[in-house]
Amino acid sequence: MSNAIKQRRRARLRRKVSVRKKLFGTAERPRVSITRSHRNIYAQVINDDESSTLLATNGHKAASVEVPEGVTGKCAVAYTVGRTIAEMAKEKGIEAMVFDRSGYLYHGRIAALARGLRDGGIKV
Repeated sequence: MSNAIKQRRRARLRRKVSVRKKLFGTAERPRVSITRSHRNIYAQVINDDESSTLLATNGHKAASVEVPEGVTGKCAVAYTVGRTIAEMAKEKGIEAMVFDRSGYLYHGRIAALARGLRDGGIKV
């Protein structure tokens, strides 16, 4: 692995720790944590009080949701994951979540997932 890749990975992990210090999910307002790979994006809803995962999904499990115009490719998959998590959370009575971007920049797929959550009726 090249030095530049290692440096980028270390920088993201440093940002992740910095962001994570400030965020805490409760039963009323759980934390939605995002992980992304080159091919897929994953989201899980976590209650930090009990250290338990309430919901989890990825691009493969996400139901087909109508994607807004102008959103294509991997961003469309991320939007779908956000809408799916929002629907599942609504069924469990969750109205608001804390958004943990895990050190990723709030851009592209991460922003599309957050938009999907908001369009699904969740306060982020």
